Amino acid sequence: MAYLVFDAGGTFTKFALMNEKTDILERGKFNTPDYTSGTKEEFISMISEVIERYKDRSEGIAFSMPGMLDSDAGYCVTAGYLAYLCGTPLAQILSEKHKIPVTIENDGKCAALAEFWKGSLKGCTNGAVLILGSGVGGGLIIDKKLYKGGRQTAGEFSYVMVDENQKYELDGYWGMKSGFQGLAKRTAFYTREDWESYDGLKLFERAAAGDDMVLKGLKDFTDTLALQVCNLNMLLDLDVVAVGGGISRQPLLHEFLQKSIDEYLENHPMRFLSPYIPKPVVTNCEFYNDANLIGALYHFLQKEGGAL
Repeated sequence: MAYLVFDAGGTFTKFALMNEKTDILERGKFNTPDYTSGTKEEFISMISEVIERYKDRSEGIAFSMPGMLDSDAGYCVTAGYLAYLCGTPLAQILSEKHKIPVTIENDGKCAALAEFWKGSLKGCTNGAVLILGSGVGGGLIIDKKLYKGGRQTAGEFSYVMVDENQKYELDGYWGMKSGFQGLAKRTAFYTREDWESYDGLKLFERAAAGDDMVLKGLKDFTDTLALQVCNLNMLLDLDVVAVGGGISRQPLLHEFLQKSIDEYLENHPMRFLSPYIPKPVVTNCEFYNDANLIGALYHFLQKEGGAL
């Protein structure tokens, strides 16, 4: 059996015809309608064109997309960069139009499901996936299930306030502190360069070459990330925290993050009460570009009763 899976992003919408083993039989992409000028009708029309092309070969349609979603109802409470989909019962519209089952799930949650199904969280009971991108996406696995909470907002890491001195500014929140913008701004604080001119790959090339100012920025960045990873671990007693996203592919990031975690725990002021403070197990995500597709497929198979 095959399934048509979409990963709707702010720039491109990727799609793939996949089987239950996650083999990609065919794939493609199209430009996502711009969030400032695009419309719901335009987006649905483009999706429908792809569905019609593959419908006769598909058992169902699975979506990964941004925003706070009621995945049980197939409803977009918000939709991130796809703002024109806010308040849209997307799964119902597409299912009724094409006479085929449709599911939707948040993109960060899909990444977490992919890692739990076949990646770095496979076999764990409790874990977290952190996707470092324009913000901090991801999701929580609790008792071997994706945990979303009663209002579908659990695991919305970008909304966590991490600097009380900036609680009324975006820069005070985890999404800005630990997304790429956070790394760029911390580095620019030392280099006195324009943070908007930075490219992630070139930043890490400079760090690997021993640029002291870039290394200081990276250390600040991983110190902040380490605190939040340790907080998550203390709150939820996680088996594994898997870190993904573009910059997470850099070995230097993981090296610095582990050092930041070790340094923080070694100097933790609560050690005078208890010598044991649990250390989080941090690893790389296994999936990158196709994580959302894999997780969306898993969500569909769970929801619609497919074999896993």
